[in-house]
Amino acid sequence: MTSSISDWIWSERFWLPENVSWADLERPPPGVEYPRLGDILYALPLAVAVFLLRQLFERLVAKPCAHILQIQAGVPRRAQPNDVLERVCYSTGIYTRQLEGLSKQLDWDVRKIQRWFRVRRNQDRPSIQKKFCESMWRFTFYLGIFIYAICHLWVSPWMWDTRQCWHNYPFQPVSHGQYNYYVAELAFYCSLMFSQFIDIKRKDFMIMLVHHLATILLITFSYANNMLRAGTLVMCVHDASDIFLEAAKLANYAKFQRLCDGLFVVFSISFFLTRLVIYPFWVVHSVLFESWEIVGPYRAWWLLNGLLLVLQALHIIWFYLIARIAIKAIFKGKVSKDDRSDIESSSDEEIYSNCSKNPSQTIKPKDSSHTGNLNGETHDH
Repeated sequence: MTSSISDWIWSERFWLPENVSWADLERPPPGVEYPRLGDILYALPLAVAVFLLRQLFERLVAKPCAHILQIQAGVPRRAQPNDVLERVCYSTGIYTRQLEGLSKQLDWDVRKIQRWFRVRRNQDRPSIQKKFCESMWRFTFYLGIFIYAICHLWVSPWMWDTRQCWHNYPFQPVSHGQYNYYVAELAFYCSLMFSQFIDIKRKDFMIMLVHHLATILLITFSYANNMLRAGTLVMCVHDASDIFLEAAKLANYAKFQRLCDGLFVVFSISFFLTRLVIYPFWVVHSVLFESWEIVGPYRAWWLLNGLLLVLQALHIIWFYLIARIAIKAIFKGKVSKDDRSDIESSSDEEIYSNCSKNPSQTIKPKDSSHTGNLNGETHDH
């Protein structure tokens, strides 16, 4: 039974081109290594190591840097314990008539109840220092892995001629550089899948969850059927712009507004060039058309291209959000709040709308015309 399920999952007719079998890949010529799925599984324990390394990095490196830049953790003001308001805050929307009822029940002024909700909301908000440490870890990883990828790809013929990704496919040897790059990326994204549930909550939580899952599946599947050459190009293109996004966040947390604005401009340009130009017209074009011409389509080919197109759809959504920030920056003179970021505005509207079922009946703030900075004090890919 187990054997038949395994044969169905790893069907050669699905994963490999015609007239190619797993046995062919298990018997490489002397001195040549082909990818084996078992080798990539080392990324799972390594993901735990990456998560622990992050904790050490944030404590021993990022936090001292935050102190040097005078970014303090800050102790949030604590709300007065109140079981009634706690239940209401996390179970239903806060409507005008409900506030009046709570006022009578607790013998509190309506404004005092509103103030309690505001303080309680801020109480759970992560500090600027915590966000700085998280961004510094991501910046360090993206920068390091991008440099490693460029050093490897610069001397690789398929970086300059993408048709080389498919010559003699799938009988292409795997180098130590390719293997290390794949394992490091897979371990990092597996750690992100786990830490996303305990990190700062972001507006694009579900989008990022889909992104991480699609990335993990792409890395695993492309390694299993030896699409490493195209896979390294995909990962390198994705890492390039993330460096500038995290750098812009760091500058903003340190209150270097001009540097933040400049880095955000660089990020916007690099995102557009890498995710909306190079990725679709260079990498995806090669996987879709050049591989069709040289190798021909097969079942896994459709799956992998589908995942690549899912990523492209996410790129378009994110660039729309980035463009909104850029347009706001033109009219307001500075980078506005990153719509890809966590929900951390201190406005009454956001405080009361967490569980609202009918926004038209919720309490509206007296003045909601506030502007946050990019991932800044009101605060992501």
